[in-house]
Amino acid sequence: MMANTISLLPQTAKSTLALAGFVVLCLVVGGLGALLTAPGLAPWYAGLQKPSFNPPGWIFGPVWSTLYVLMAYAVWRIWSLDPHPSRPKAYWAFAVQLVLNLCWSGAFFFLQSPGFALIVIICLLAAIVTTIVLFFRLDKLSGELFVPYVLWVCFATVLNLSIFLLN
Repeated sequence: MMANTISLLPQTAKSTLALAGFVVLCLVVGGLGALLTAPGLAPWYAGLQKPSFNPPGWIFGPVWSTLYVLMAYAVWRIWSLDPHPSRPKAYWAFAVQLVLNLCWSGAFFFLQSPGFALIVIICLLAAIVTTIVLFFRLDKLSGELFVPYVLWVCFATVLNLSIFLLN
């Protein structure tokens, strides 16, 4: 029933709803990650040895919020394209990286396992690179919108590895 209602909307309204839906999806994943993170912050994470380049805690919220909005905009651009045989693969890559993103928070903070989290984040990096390649082939800007994300996750990988080695 809802699909029939949406199909009657003008294209711009459908597009706006889709963009809002992608933003909500990405921010919900971020929120779930925050819920998985919170139990591990104190005393566990606070008590870990950390490298000198460990950023202050306040930076993570704004950075991740920005990255999730960029992801949402990128996938919305892919959604906005004319149908293409590669689009389902791009959606799958996007979904896999989003799930792995959430799994990293669970592995590192909830399970308190930097070693397991390191395995997850390496898989996450591979999924992000795959998403970038698939998005870029369909829409250059969509692929480019993922570059800050992959750079941040590269940094997070080094940080994760450092914490693992120090502890």
